[in-house]
Amino acid sequence: GSHDSFSFYIDEASPVGPEQPETVQNFVSVFGTVAKKLMRKWLATQTMNFTGQLGAGIRYFDLRISTKPRDPDNELYFAHGLFSAKVNEGLEEINAFLTDHRKEVVFLDFNHFYGMQKYHHEKLVQMLKDIYGNKMCPAIFAQEVSLKYLWEKDYQVLVFYHSPVALEVPFLWPGQMMPAPWANTTDPEKLIQFLQASITERRKKGSFFISQVVLTPKASTVVKGVASGLRETITERALPAMMQWVSTQKPGESGINIVTADFVELGDFISTVIKLNYVFDEGEANT
Repeated sequence: GSHDSFSFYIDEASPVGPEQPETVQNFVSVFGTVAKKLMRKWLATQTMNFTGQLGAGIRYFDLRISTKPRDPDNELYFAHGLFSAKVNEGLEEINAFLTDHRKEVVFLDFNHFYGMQKYHHEKLVQMLKDIYGNKMCPAIFAQEVSLKYLWEKDYQVLVFYHSPVALEVPFLWPGQMMPAPWANTTDPEKLIQFLQASITERRKKGSFFISQVVLTPKASTVVKGVASGLRETITERALPAMMQWVSTQKPGESGINIVTADFVELGDFISTVIKLNYVFDEGEANT
């Protein structure tokens, strides 16, 4: 999976997202475009677009949706501090891949909503219907979902929706079925301790589960590496230790499930995670 999957495109001409604190809003109001260029270095967590990520092996997408202040068209956008592409464009891009690859399955996790009223949610639900239609798998027990089941039904999309709206729509999976505990640390060692502890706690409720192999910069980290950005300052340096942890994990009900990272093309993140599936197959064959 990819963290902030849509952030390969950040629109520096857009206003600051409504979820940003007043300090960030003030910073941008004073320094304008220069501030946004610096913000982009820390807000963009991916470099590949959806098609590129899918081609590389990504199947879980972390999606955050926002309205844009004073937008006359009332469009929905992906957003992370600044605005990204229109939601319908991103969803269409993913659908084009699925249409060309009928046995591939993706997880769309709509986990943050900013500035959205009831009619915005209705608009997004209708958009999902129009784009994916019968490709979407209705919510069932997580343990019942297998590739065999999905292939038999021609389902290719599982949509997780972290809002009470999910309870009203059969094809929306409630957000609690996709927990993603967040370490919120810049320290790789603390991150690994957190990931290990959270796996020990998982699967008590029979859900999917995300291990976020993601370091989060503090304000002081951003100030020190203001010109270099997230990738150089944090992600690349911490990658070896994080990948060592991933490679030693076991998949399955009491182990690892979905793994997300920044800059998914770095190192051998994708191939390492995919290999874990074969560990699971070998374990099944030996039982």
